[in-house]
Amino acid sequence: MTNTMRALLGGAGPDWEMRDVEVPTPGSGQLLVRVRAAALNRADLYMLQGTYNPRARTSDLFTAGLELAGEVAAVGDGVSGVTVGERVSGVTLGAFASYALVDHRHVIKVPESLEWTDAAALPVGLATEHDALVQGGFTLGQSVLVVGATSSMGLLAVQLAKVLGASQVIATTTSDSKAGTLKSVGADLVVDTSAENLAEAVQDATGGTGVDLVLDHAGGQLFADTFLATRIGGTVVNVGRLAGAESTVDLDQLAFRRLRVLGTTFSVRTPDELADVCAALVPDVVPAVAEGRVRPVVDRVFAFDDAKAAADHMRSNQAVGKIVLTLP
Repeated sequence: MTNTMRALLGGAGPDWEMRDVEVPTPGSGQLLVRVRAAALNRADLYMLQGTYNPRARTSDLFTAGLELAGEVAAVGDGVSGVTVGERVSGVTLGAFASYALVDHRHVIKVPESLEWTDAAALPVGLATEHDALVQGGFTLGQSVLVVGATSSMGLLAVQLAKVLGASQVIATTTSDSKAGTLKSVGADLVVDTSAENLAEAVQDATGGTGVDLVLDHAGGQLFADTFLATRIGGTVVNVGRLAGAESTVDLDQLAFRRLRVLGTTFSVRTPDELADVCAALVPDVVPAVAEGRVRPVVDRVFAFDDAKAAADHMRSNQAVGKIVLTLP
């Protein structure tokens, strides 16, 4: 192994900057992963803008990237259950580099059948969406509404809800051309919110009762619109804010329908909390990935040298699924 590696650094300007930096050494509880592929997330762009500062970011200049897949190259003291050479995907700041340090509790093992680009597209979405379902109190047989479902997170949310036994999964899009993708990953009904009233469409599909649980990735005014689409006593979990962080809600709807409303983000989670979220994937979600019942939707793959083009593609809001970088 050489002593230096290529890495994309954030904080030096409006885009990532390619630099040669030292290969890090794993500390206690850490893995050094040889990165084969790394996926983009909205949070990567927010960090460039300075509007997202995860707990793991400790300086203005930082190695970018949050999601990776590769082989374990070295292990630090106190690591158990993971060995050198194993295929893993994981969540860590610093994924856009030839090698990355990862807390050994923040990886999931990758089956041999999964391509690196697919493996890199999974860990953030799986952890986020499964945790949102858990926080929302999801149980077998409930109905789920996924708002903003053609985002990479939303596509995994639809699949996880189906795999974990949802009786009905309704998904939203703002483009009728994307409805086929949502049906292909398991959505029972697709609502185009640019042309249909969300609450009316969901009420019609659920016999007038509304869904048990909403996973909202849009925010903005659609967040408020989910109230009338949710059954009395149901739960709304806000996961993302692609349409904006502000919404005007009707408190009468909230009160009369006795809704439970939750918000979630990983930016302020402690390493121990994130470890619990990753461990929760092992019983049901990891086997579903290995069996192909949950699969990533990859929109486009870019070479590591084309990272700026990848970021611009994400900014265009045209992607359906994950944008992934491959490392040489």
